[in-house]
Amino acid sequence: MNQSNAIDSSCDQVTSVDLGFVELSWLQMAVLGIVQGFTELLPISSTAHLRVIPGILGWRDPGSAFSAAMQLASFAAVLVYFRRDIGSLGRASVRAVSTRSYGSHDFRVVLGILLGTIPLVITGLALKPVLNGCHSPMRGLLVIGLASIVMSILLGFAEKSARHTRSFSEITLRDGIIVGLAQALSVVPGVSRSGATLTAGLFCGMEREAAARFSFVLGLPAVTLAGLYELRVLFKAGLSSDGWITLLIGLLFASVTAFAAIYGLLKYLERRSTWIFVWYRLIFGVGIVAAVLGGYLQN
Repeated sequence: MNQSNAIDSSCDQVTSVDLGFVELSWLQMAVLGIVQGFTELLPISSTAHLRVIPGILGWRDPGSAFSAAMQLASFAAVLVYFRRDIGSLGRASVRAVSTRSYGSHDFRVVLGILLGTIPLVITGLALKPVLNGCHSPMRGLLVIGLASIVMSILLGFAEKSARHTRSFSEITLRDGIIVGLAQALSVVPGVSRSGATLTAGLFCGMEREAAARFSFVLGLPAVTLAGLYELRVLFKAGLSSDGWITLLIGLLFASVTAFAAIYGLLKYLERRSTWIFVWYRLIFGVGIVAAVLGGYLQN
């Protein structure tokens, strides 16, 4: 049996790993890598776009395992872009532990990041059988569209009501826990990890640019764990050498565009609000729901 047939037969069970991306061409993977890189770090949901764009173009759904593995591109981009912040937090935390200065601001921020990762890990493990399955109902376009609409409303409310006064240096342990709880919602396709954490950061009173920076740094453990876990899953699933090359192409394109997305978003939020993302998500979500209900897209 060739790999394509094996994939088709594996989709008969909802708990099987979806390896649909191996059926895509290198050009299609390059396009999806670019889409992943931009949308993973913008508050608009990469999972939603990786599900919708192939549907519009008539391509195979690359699957949730592909989406999670591709987060390693975001990890690389965030690590490079924020290397000084990450290095500073790491060194300060080591000093705090060695001197038992547990009240250190940087140590408490790092502790908040680690504690903020736990809810997402627990939620992801609990929903893994449903999220990673072939033809998972959680990846349905109606779910994605409705999630996008709800998140647009929440982001708009945060933009309208929050104070936007706290800088990155004022972030606390409490912020890490609150934003981490919001991050757990991102297991639902269409919510967006960066969208949920940015929204929560704004509700905590952070400046827009500070909320975005914290969103990126907070997501490092979660993105790394998810990406490495999915690589292990793909390895155990017997992904072929061609499949690994296909995945690598997507990762390379996603890494470059993710770096550009970080730079662009931070520069944008230094002077402007998040309303462009609020309206984009609302129009995007309404459009998806209307297209599905009208029979133009298959759920």
